[in-house]
Amino acid sequence: MRGRHVLLVTAIALTALSGCSDDSGGGKQAAGKEAQVATLSSPTAKASAAPKPQRPRERLDTTPEDFEAMLGPYNKCLEEHGGIVRGKGPANGAPRPATKKETAKHDKANRICEPLHYPLPPWEKDPANPEARDFGRAVVKCLKEKGVKYVEVAEDGMSPALGGDQNDPRSISMGLELAPECEREVAAAMK
Repeated sequence: MRGRHVLLVTAIALTALSGCSDDSGGGKQAAGKEAQVATLSSPTAKASAAPKPQRPRERLDTTPEDFEAMLGPYNKCLEEHGGIVRGKGPANGAPRPATKKETAKHDKANRICEPLHYPLPPWEKDPANPEARDFGRAVVKCLKEKGVKYVEVAEDGMSPALGGDQNDPRSISMGLELAPECEREVAAAMK
């Protein structure tokens, strides 16, 4: 019963609005004059819907050089906000640890810049991806199949933990070498 009442009120309001016009010519529009229809959009609504800058996203095959290029907007933002940019130390003298004041200023700049510009992880490893844990388990399985003895899913549930409790150097080096291959194989199989 209430649903019919809402529909009836809506229909009446729409009929009343469609009958409204700005002309004073007895209900007829003057030649060349367009009828104006009321809408819910406004200039202020359109201005507030301006798109946010989109963060770049790493891919499984992103090279270190590609990643450095992706950091460009992030580093620029840090610099603009007084943060510490890696590789840009004092012009003269050896690198030194940051002071507490510099660290605090950097942390504040990072809180601004990271959510806007720092690259997102590959989608397969992104915690926002509901299939990221499945991907992580499949990569660990692949590594074991390729002969990595001590490997398990890390505490984050998405990445491989290499070496186990034994901190086995062979498992660590093999895992690091074979992980990109396994990630590509698993990603291709999951598509």
